[in-house]
Amino acid sequence: MRLPILLAFLSIFAFAGCIRTIAVSTVGGIADDGFEAFTSESDLAFAEQALPGNLKLLEVMLKSDPDNERLLRLLSQGYSSYALGFLEGTDDVRARDFYLRGRDFGYRILRRDARLARALDGTVDELKAELATRGKDDVPGVFWSAFGLGSYIQLSLTEPSALADLPKAEAMMEFVERADSTYYYGGADLFLGTLAGMRPKMLGGNPERAKAYFDKAVRISGGKFLITYDYEATAYAVPTQNEELFSELLGKVRDASLEILPEFRLANAIAKKKAEMLLAKKSDLF
Repeated sequence: MRLPILLAFLSIFAFAGCIRTIAVSTVGGIADDGFEAFTSESDLAFAEQALPGNLKLLEVMLKSDPDNERLLRLLSQGYSSYALGFLEGTDDVRARDFYLRGRDFGYRILRRDARLARALDGTVDELKAELATRGKDDVPGVFWSAFGLGSYIQLSLTEPSALADLPKAEAMMEFVERADSTYYYGGADLFLGTLAGMRPKMLGGNPERAKAYFDKAVRISGGKFLITYDYEATAYAVPTQNEELFSELLGKVRDASLEILPEFRLANAIAKKKAEMLLAKKSDLF
């Protein structure tokens, strides 16, 4: 009699595990929709208070389904977005930590694939070779991994160990630019333009190439993803000392309505805040 009882208990536990997995998968879909609702928020103070709790909730859900790509992507995007919107420029130490969290959740997406995992641990050339075999389906994981990594590096320019990973971040964004340049409103072009504009010429910096990347990103979003103008101002107008363009770009951000891109009001509200901060520093930059 003991064996049937044992099998019955095992069946109950297995069934409970299946139900939990199905529930997490279903809630993951709701979380995706919820995150889209969150990105449409226009009140920065409200968003800053609400986002941390929502990210921790996603992490709780992830414990029941550790390989859930949707949850991993939302966490990667969410932590990096929180760092960009609410920490960078005011608390760079915490921003660095949150960018690394974003990078690591992105890496967990990529490391589910053994070949990509080996490439991430190998040389830049090995990573480029592996990415050359990949397509559009890999774009989200690669983009958010590179975004977190690249943003961390930007805040760690005095650390050689961080700078050593810059070619890896660049290789990943170059892949995204080739595979789907429209992803996240031209986010790869925005990243590559910033890199080309901020690098010294002796290290491969090229202001005109930076301008071409920014122009492409503007075309992709129709000029509606306002943070593109912020980065063009800092990574092209400042290095070329074009004060008139600097004011023009940031004026566009300041004067734009948040309703030009309702699904991304939050990102554009962040862009407006950054534009005001940059305009306040204008006399120090020119």
